[in-house]
Amino acid sequence: MRAMTYRGPYKIRVEEKDRPRIEHPRDAIVRVTLATICGSDLHLYHGLMPDTRIGHTFGHEFVGIVDEVGPAVENLQVGDRVLVPFNVYCGTCFFCARGLYSNCHNVNPNATAVGGIYGYSHTTGGYDGGQAEYVRVPFADVGPTLIPEWMSDRDAVPLTDAVSTGYFGAQLADVVEGDVVVVLGAGPVGLTAARSSWLMGAGRVIVVDHLDYRLEKARTWAYAETVNFSQVKDVVLTLKRMTDGLGADAVIDAVGAEADGNLLQHVTAAKLKLQGGSPIALNWAIDAVRKGGTVSVMGAYGPMFSAVKFGDAMNKGLTLRMNQTPVKRQLPRLFEHVRNGFITPSDLLTHTFPLDDIAEAYHVFATKLDGCVKPAIVPGGGQ
Repeated sequence: MRAMTYRGPYKIRVEEKDRPRIEHPRDAIVRVTLATICGSDLHLYHGLMPDTRIGHTFGHEFVGIVDEVGPAVENLQVGDRVLVPFNVYCGTCFFCARGLYSNCHNVNPNATAVGGIYGYSHTTGGYDGGQAEYVRVPFADVGPTLIPEWMSDRDAVPLTDAVSTGYFGAQLADVVEGDVVVVLGAGPVGLTAARSSWLMGAGRVIVVDHLDYRLEKARTWAYAETVNFSQVKDVVLTLKRMTDGLGADAVIDAVGAEADGNLLQHVTAAKLKLQGGSPIALNWAIDAVRKGGTVSVMGAYGPMFSAVKFGDAMNKGLTLRMNQTPVKRQLPRLFEHVRNGFITPSDLLTHTFPLDDIAEAYHVFATKLDGCVKPAIVPGGGQ
């Protein structure tokens, strides 16, 4: 099959790889009809995540057609059209039994915290991802979800991560009616978190970013006020002034390890492989939220030794809530929101590239060319 492969920081190519095969009775093989590039894929692309190995295929957002199923798979049939959550999980361990699918205990031998993630380095299990023609889906009887007949692939694929994660971020922010919510980051996750905050009852939503076209999307798609942090002297002071000097009731960090990367990150992550994130956005969140407020962390972080203002968070009496999104839990509500027109995931897909042009897609997305919010990748046969 044809698949994207990693050759080192900023170096990817499409190569012939062995078509995946059934390795366990609960596996399925999915023929990918549509995938995307996620902002967190850029952390891998830039060499910022430890243990990203040569030859690895990225991609944790994909939908497709079931091509083959193992003998123990009961809930899928060949020909089913499915969206595959980015989480790899067993469905039966202590954590899965409690709905913590992103913390599955049986799928990632390399960590005790996060479970498995498709196409996201060997720190999350080393599973090849969906930026390919085919992908092996472990535990296929619990992960993949049938796409409703009325839903297009373009609306379904962002639900595998970006939209589910943004929605989850608004849930974790514990928004109550009338709250002021600040969202750091106007990528697809941040945009969805902002739009979802209204569904939770927010009275005011403010989005912070530095790219004008993304801030315009925040105004027109998420109906938010915006702050361009590159145009203000002190973003925290600006947010305090916008909130009567108190700070926001909740701040959602949808930036994480900073997809662009800074010098410290490139030295400690790309060169020394010591850490996978910078605390800048997280510290902004801690500083910009009011005393007694809530910080929701959706941004992707790897291991970090850089200083987080934990003492400030403690002394302000903050509630910090975070996790990788258990996608399957979000889908029933999101299906209804999409069907009723409250969220339109396909609006986030601004560019479409064939798989053979994926290197160009990464370049366009990483360098923020042509107003690219999120690129879709078509191996063939997508809607």
